[in-house]
Formats: sequence, C-alpha cells, structure tokens
Amino acid sequence: MARKRTIIIASSLAVLLPLGGGTAWALDRFMIPHVEISDTDAYEAENSTVTTTGTESTTEPVTTATTYTSDDASVSISTVTTGSGDSTVTYYVADVTLTDATALRSAFANNSFGENIIDTTSSIAADNGAVFAVNGDYYGFRDTGIVIRNGVVYRDSPAREGLAFYLDGSVEVYDETATSAQQLLDAGVWNTLSFGPAIVEEGSVVDGIEDVEVDTNIGNHSIQGEQPRTAVGVIDDNHLVFVVVDGRSPGYSAGVTLTGLADIMISLGATTAYNLDGGGSSTIYFNGAVINTPSNGGERGTSDILYIEG
Repeated sequence: MARKRTIIIASSLAVLLPLGGGTAWALDRFMIPHVEISDTDAYEAENSTVTTTGTESTTEPVTTATTYTSDDASVSISTVTTGSGDSTVTYYVADVTLTDATALRSAFANNSFGENIIDTTSSIAADNGAVFAVNGDYYGFRDTGIVIRNGVVYRDSPAREGLAFYLDGSVEVYDETATSAQQLLDAGVWNTLSFGPAIVEEGSVVDGIEDVEVDTNIGNHSIQGEQPRTAVGVIDDNHLVFVVVDGRSPGYSAGVTLTGLADIMISLGATTAYNLDGGGSSTIYFNGAVINTPSNGGERGTSDILYIEG
C-alpha cells in the first residue's frame, strides 16, 4: 500500500513539523530507503543450503492469456465477476500446481533487502523472468517479522501470525513468536510471509478476522471493510490458489471484506488461506502484463513479490 501510505505519512509529517526531531524520525522511518543487503541474488547464492532440481521447460512459449505449463509448475488464470451495480466484485484466480516446491519463489524490489525499498510488481516480475506474480507481504514497510526467502534468512524478529512454505510442498500458518527463523529453516521452510491474518483454517472462516489490525504504527491503516485484496490459499501439498480482488471502483468492483475473501477461498477448495498486502498494492501479473486493475489507477510500488519463473 505504498502510495496511500506515503500520502498519509506526508499528512502526518505536516502535523509533526513543529516538533522538529519527530519529523526527521518519521521521514527516516517511513520514507527513506534503508538497504541492508544490496544484491539479494548474490546473498541467496552464498547462503542457500537448498539445491533446486528444476529443469528448463520443454514446452512452447505461452500463447494464450490463461495457462502456463512447465516441468516445475502449471498456472491457470481465470476471471470471476459476481454481483451487480455497486455491489459488483471482480477478482482474478491463479490456480498453481507445483512439481517442485522451489518453483514458487520470492523476489525483492531492486534486488535489495531493507526498509522502504519499492518497485512495481510488474517491474520486479520482469527483472526476475516471471511468467506469473502477485504482490507479497510488503515486508519493507516494517522492521519486524520472520523473513525467509528462497531458503535464506533475511530477518528474525518474530511479531505476528506468519505463513510458511515448506520444501515438501506443504504450507502452514504459524505463530512467529513461538519459533525462530533458524528453527524454521532447519524444519525445511523455503519461504515465509509476515502479514495476515489467516482467514481460512481447516476449511472454515477464521473467527474475528474483521477485528484484526496488522500493524499499529504511524501511517498504517486497519484492513477492515470492502477493499482490494491479495491472498494465497492452500488446496493440497504443492497445490495453491492465489486470489487478487479489485476494489474501490463501484460498478466494476467494490472490493471485499476479509470474510468475503475467505468465502472466495473456500469456494475454490482452499482449506487454509492467508491475507497478503492489499489496497493499491493488489496486483496480479501474467505473461508479461498486469491483468487486474489496481485501485490507484495504475500500479503502486511494493517491496516484494511471489512468482513463478517462465
């Protein structure tokens, strides 16, 4: 939610201007990029203990706008429109089946890790040769959470309910504060996400999700109400479903509540589902183009993506 957050931060800073030091702190914390690792590709190559076994695709280049298949993954895209008038909702579904769990990868904006480093989903996707991508958890807006990406630890600051993707293709919601990044890595975790909340567990809508706030720091919004959304659901091991809901556009797509998002996931067969960064950040990219309509009238910068390489 980078651009809207920036607007609100700027508004907050105007209030803080007479405070002097407070303004400098807010600028430094929420607007100025802080690069901790400047070449994440090299960092992962040096620190990864995982050997991927994927092979090059022998299929012809994708020629349709709906399906991609390789030796390691298949992606099927569909568009769904429900309701009418101002209650119309439009969302995009990516049904993803993996033969190698490491085919689902993460990438950072500008190939760098740190705070306030952003780029558009499509740009990050293109830089990494992605055929399919969605925006991630916007890890760079905060300095907490467990961040493991592509089998490498980047941050170990437990704070909330996370999602862990394992090398065996399983995915589970977990309590970050009850473990550590190294323990997760030792258990075979390939990627983690730190946003939430979990919206579906054991095939049912999670109670209380409409009251959850991910963060409480300056410039952050609650995530309630009808909003554009991005989420990942688990149908089975190595079988995932990604949903991106457009919103804030009455007559085209109003957006959905977290409960509405959970209902969509359950209708798709997900037994577990987890909310990712949404609002203007919600973006789905396929076969070289953004296929949804981001609510800002164009893409908004984010810090990371989940993707399948083409």
